[in-house]
Amino acid sequence: MMEKEPPEPENPIGTVVIGALDPHITPKEMVRKSLKKAGFKCIDLGSKATAGTFAQKAKEVNANIIAVSINTSVAKNDIPAMMSAIEAAGLKGKVTVMIGGAAVDRDDAVAIGALFGETREEAVALAKTAISK
Repeated sequence: MMEKEPPEPENPIGTVVIGALDPHITPKEMVRKSLKKAGFKCIDLGSKATAGTFAQKAKEVNANIIAVSINTSVAKNDIPAMMSAIEAAGLKGKVTVMIGGAAVDRDDAVAIGALFGETREEAVALAKTAISK
């Protein structure tokens, strides 16, 4: 968390809407800073972002990726609503969804058609792969 804030990328390789469905910001912040260092423009929704906010903001900024931190079982219960909002916004298949956090695993990601990362390094690699497709 004490890591210095990276500068905004001059020529971003993609745009990521990132946030946490719960109050835990440390994991999200680690991933956000790593994505920013890797050249992604990051639109931060902060903590306790609502399921619909991810879709709304992604559509507004024409995001390539939605990255969601999920660290509690209560937040995990919001995944179906978030995916419904993404579909309702017409973003299904257009925006890559990435999830990670203590309350989710690879099976959860597969079930919703999302990518799963356990570490910030893995999140950067997944985002770069998603952008290259």
